[in-house]
Amino acid sequence: MTNTHYEYAILASLLAAGVTTAGLYVIRRFGSWGQYNATYFSCFAAGVMISVAFLHIIPQAFHMNDQAPLYLLAGYLAFHLINRFIHAYVCDSTPDTAIGLIPLLGIGLHSTLDGVVYAITFSVSVLTGTLAGIGMVLHEFPEGIVTYVLLLRSGFTPKKSWLWAFLAAALTTPVGTLLAIPMIHQINETVLGALLAVSAGAFVYVGATHLLPLAEREDRPYSLAAMGGGVAVALGIILTHG
Repeated sequence: MTNTHYEYAILASLLAAGVTTAGLYVIRRFGSWGQYNATYFSCFAAGVMISVAFLHIIPQAFHMNDQAPLYLLAGYLAFHLINRFIHAYVCDSTPDTAIGLIPLLGIGLHSTLDGVVYAITFSVSVLTGTLAGIGMVLHEFPEGIVTYVLLLRSGFTPKKSWLWAFLAAALTTPVGTLLAIPMIHQINETVLGALLAVSAGAFVYVGATHLLPLAEREDRPYSLAAMGGGVAVALGIILTHG
């Protein structure tokens, strides 16, 4: 992998972080609108997360690692245990805190893996990295918005919600790329498959256990359409990955 390819990988991860930050700016600038439509963002996010997990991440992880089903289960159970811990020791005064913290952990893990994927795909060729990056960048804008809104609903202040969302959804991507580049020849397909499976377990847990029940509890009139929009976006991302 030449220095030029390294530079392309870093630029791609910075572009992804920039797109996420743009989403955060929009939702911060129009905060009342975001809070009013938080349920729709939750449904949209659930549609994206569950669809991408089942239709893309899980099949890819299974292809890369024979033990991926175990890592998938481990990821799901790990986030369940984290949720139980948060409810037991963090959420005494604010029960909805986990609604923001659990997705924060899942999105942070996923965004870091995005950065690793940039490094790996650009190590093959600029074309491979570019094709993989197209679909990945598409989900960055709503990812930042969803993270911010969920943190806000959890009781965090707007300033803290923006900061944590930026750290988890935006900054982790270039960090993942920078961490992966020195170890690029040591990250084999099996290891990446295991990491993808854990990430998929987190996605399924967040979407099915937190976001969809929240939407059902509030029962907004177009929540189903919002979830359908998330599914449609996920399909678009998957088709772009091709």
